[in-house]
Amino acid sequence: MTLQETAWSYDQMASHWDGGKFNRKNGIAQHARALQFSQHKRTAIDIGCGSSGRIIELLLDAGFTTEGLDISTEMLRRAQARHPDQTFHQADICTWAFPQKYDFISAWDSIWHAPLESHESILTKLCGALEPDGILIFTTGGVDRPGSRTNPFLGQPLYHAVLGIPKILEVITKAGCICRHLEYDQHPEPHLYLIVQKTG
Repeated sequence: MTLQETAWSYDQMASHWDGGKFNRKNGIAQHARALQFSQHKRTAIDIGCGSSGRIIELLLDAGFTTEGLDISTEMLRRAQARHPDQTFHQADICTWAFPQKYDFISAWDSIWHAPLESHESILTKLCGALEPDGILIFTTGGVDRPGSRTNPFLGQPLYHAVLGIPKILEVITKAGCICRHLEYDQHPEPHLYLIVQKTG
């Protein structure tokens, strides 16, 4: 699947993240852990922000000036309605150029939808968009080797791809970042999140 096809799938499912069945605590404890490593609370961006607004609200409460990015038109329409005073960007993370550097970047359950061949460049781009000592939190699959697959979710096809842990650690190190935390937070499911920091 292309990211544009994934965007269409998310357009069809957007109401799920606004509904009562979605757990708004998803990822919040992990972000709270990441915020403990944050030395500066100036600028932040939520990559693949979706429509729930929960991560943006957490970052706003922490004192950040916060932006959101998503490729789904419907997700962003709902996000903007929820937070009309915030800046949102509709773009493909594979080709989008960051307008500035950030002290905190979240990419929770988002960048793994990009084509596998783009993952190294995306991760390098995210690390490069951090201010010195800036924090990046992102999710991936807790596997050792690169791979991809497409599975249905809420009746729509969703593509996921992963670089594998050894390659991820290699990429972030090469990009001038240090892994501060790596956790299988939904064990035994291979859902993995990492907190990395830009070297000062």
